[in-house]
Amino acid sequence: MGLSTQICALLFASLYILCHFIITHFKKHTDFTAVHDDEDAAVNRIALGLCTFTLAVALGAVLLLPFSIISNEVLLSFPHNYYIQWLSGSLVHGLWNLIFLFSNLSLVFLMPFAYFFTESEGFAGSKKGIMARVYETSVVLLLLTLLVLGMVWVASAIVGNDAASRQSLYDLWEYYLPYLYSCISLFGVLLLLLCTPFGLSTMFTVTGKLLVKPRLLEDLDEQLSCTRFEEAAVSRRIRSGKASCWLNLDMELLQEQFFAIRSKRRKLELRHRASPWQRNLGYPLAMLGLLALTGISVLIVCFHVLELLLDDAAMPRGIQQDASLGQVSFSIFGSFGAALQVVLIFYLMVSSVVGFYSSPLFTRLLPERQDTPLTKIIGNCVSLLVLSSALPVFSRTLGITRFDLLGDFGRFNWLGNFYIVFLYNMGFAGLTTLCLVKRVSWAVQAELIRAFGLHRLPLPVTCRRPLVKSC
Repeated sequence: MGLSTQICALLFASLYILCHFIITHFKKHTDFTAVHDDEDAAVNRIALGLCTFTLAVALGAVLLLPFSIISNEVLLSFPHNYYIQWLSGSLVHGLWNLIFLFSNLSLVFLMPFAYFFTESEGFAGSKKGIMARVYETSVVLLLLTLLVLGMVWVASAIVGNDAASRQSLYDLWEYYLPYLYSCISLFGVLLLLLCTPFGLSTMFTVTGKLLVKPRLLEDLDEQLSCTRFEEAAVSRRIRSGKASCWLNLDMELLQEQFFAIRSKRRKLELRHRASPWQRNLGYPLAMLGLLALTGISVLIVCFHVLELLLDDAAMPRGIQQDASLGQVSFSIFGSFGAALQVVLIFYLMVSSVVGFYSSPLFTRLLPERQDTPLTKIIGNCVSLLVLSSALPVFSRTLGITRFDLLGDFGRFNWLGNFYIVFLYNMGFAGLTTLCLVKRVSWAVQAELIRAFGLHRLPLPVTCRRPLVKSC
């Protein structure tokens, strides 16, 4: 086993262990206990292992481009250092190929197998057991694979004009699976185009909820007193309902409401005990940081649009051979520019995930702590893998980095289309600016109203038609 193989195995094992703890934090434990059915619990554990593998691949796809950029800068700064001799272009190129392979494997085979495996019961008349479920799942997955490959073959024959697009299914690995993954990657890039601008604007709201605002923008004393009063009122209703047999109260609903209010009160007390440094510096610095990162991202994309109009070298391209790292920096600002690229890539990925789970279409996929069923975990793993595997193409298409796509990531046909790349950059810049201006203008208006106390003013009462006629 070569050194590169050992390093890849060690990195993937670390990611797998981390993803196992993440999924364990969200999974529903009743789905994996053998109280009701030992067979179902074993099937769910197998499917959970496949989900952990897929999530590890997704996390590896997120770290792929930042790791490559950092490796290039490290080799450029310390070319003859003994302790980094293991870091080479062949290692980075091998990581790109492995991520591409495992992404195909997870999206095309493992995740459909995990879903059908949990839903299967075995063929009618066959002996019950795990192997009966495996047989049924394999047959269903085979039929689904033939259907998808047939659709891909027809689509490639219609779209493509060359003879290679009309060939038989013999060249499956070299042509049709990369073509299928190209379609999935295009879908992921389009999904990033929709989720990232929305997530960039939502990040301000999420950060405002996590951090303590200055007293000028938030009156915690009033919120805390109202919450304590509400908690005491609900507590009195619960005690009166237990003491009297004449009151017909929904005690379970009242207890859930009481626990929710008490949790809110404890969070407000923690925020109220924040230091003046956290209150007066943390929130403004965080907002300025988010605004700076968002503004830099939009400026880079706008500059890349001008480059696309003037220079053909700005088009994203791929490298099939081993990458020669440590030769030249991929930023005109050197190591500082490379570090900024890494920060922007992580920021855009976090924003896309926030925008994905905040959108009305996918808000039901949001996992819940210790209460997420297995089917929802599978859906989350597939969604995160689609988003993360498209992140390198997304970052290179927008010009966030100049690091060329390695391996099969650069073989996508649509990357060479100038109109697609140009319209994609224009769409991202326009949507991000629109969402940001809309969200910031609303936030500034709301904070000004709250700061000047206008929200306490009585609102004008409009006369409405009474619902019940008076006697």
